[in-house]
Amino acid sequence: MGFGHLLSVRPFHVDVLYLEALRERWEEDCKAFIMPWGHMIPTLEDVAYLTGLPVQGELVVGLERRDYYDDIVELLGPEFVVGRRRPIRSILLGSLSEAVGLRGRRRGPLESLDEFCTGVRGALDLGDRSEERSIRIFVSYLLGRLLFSTQSSQMNCKFEMLLRDLEQAGRYAWGAAMLGHLFSLLPNSSQRSQSTGGLTPFLQIWGYTRFPMGRGTLAEGRQTIVPLMTRWEVAPDPRVTDRRAGDVRVALDHYPHEQVVWTPDVGEADASLPAVAAGRPLFDPHLLLLCLGTCEVLYLELVVRTLGWHQPAIEVPSLGREGHSRRRFFAEDRDWGADHGSTVAYWREGGEQVMPESQAIRLLEGRLAEQEVELTRLRAEVKTLRAEQQRVRASHDVGASSSAQPTRGDLAVRLQEALDRANERIQELEAEIRH
Repeated sequence: MGFGHLLSVRPFHVDVLYLEALRERWEEDCKAFIMPWGHMIPTLEDVAYLTGLPVQGELVVGLERRDYYDDIVELLGPEFVVGRRRPIRSILLGSLSEAVGLRGRRRGPLESLDEFCTGVRGALDLGDRSEERSIRIFVSYLLGRLLFSTQSSQMNCKFEMLLRDLEQAGRYAWGAAMLGHLFSLLPNSSQRSQSTGGLTPFLQIWGYTRFPMGRGTLAEGRQTIVPLMTRWEVAPDPRVTDRRAGDVRVALDHYPHEQVVWTPDVGEADASLPAVAAGRPLFDPHLLLLCLGTCEVLYLELVVRTLGWHQPAIEVPSLGREGHSRRRFFAEDRDWGADHGSTVAYWREGGEQVMPESQAIRLLEGRLAEQEVELTRLRAEVKTLRAEQQRVRASHDVGASSSAQPTRGDLAVRLQEALDRANERIQELEAEIRH
């Protein structure tokens, strides 16, 4: 069903302070972490390499119903709806924990995930349940408690509809949905919580592969094990108090830029992970990540260095004598790998080396895409501000108390100032795009 590689990952502890420092740098407008050395985001390629989850396949969107009561009885069993009133749109995670024999049970610090799963299978009392129903219960537990966890005690019943046909369930892009779910939770994750929701271990190990300043270390003897999350170990006790959140922030701010690893998966063989080979057509473009009712943008144009390409500051273009738009790019030679040809030659005006036109065009497209995203956000902001203006004016027209008038007047002024700033920026962006 696509979860086999993930279930082979050894357990490790949550690096709370490291994750907190990461979450603080998430910028919702561009869907990226704003690091001292540039934008960075987890990609579908990272999901495939680190977890082995499929990133290409059927969309994880679920079937919308008003009431899932009968579906839950059919797919999981009547015990999951006992004492609950109709309509039912979610499953209590506690009932799943109880069904797999894990209610109140925690994985031991020295217990491997294989041992943990063996214990789960041993604790699972099939009784009169069919094998298919038992599989659905276990997979539901995996989805609700690990891949698509939230700080809620319930799981959306739409996931159960995806498990009706277990053979079909293996065709879903669970990895892409997991990443979209994680993106959707990052803006609202609370500080000092051990989890943002979603597959927190993935985010933690993703950070270690790029700037390994946390508690994670690559374990000896695991260099060839897949998925790549299996190669990491984390300090066994995350509760030690030799670090504070402020210390981690300072360490991140001063992390040596030249030690940042932008493409850690170079040299890995696709054949060892089917999810990588199947998902490779999706690794370069930006696209939408769907997970039930959420839709998140995976916006790679802002982080082209993640793809192994140079990401310099882009100057204002000028028109050359031959009628071609020219930009000056200052970059070092970089090997793009098999998919993009060999080492790239550059040339600068006046005989110096600069970037070839094909790569310059791609970077220009990335900049234009970035401007389009900002335009979309600003236009939405203008729409919201105008709606608020209308509400304030309507409230004024129906007549409010004289004591409220100064507050309303101040609000109207602030709204107009914000609207003017947004419109001014929109005009600037539109002018940049035209030229």
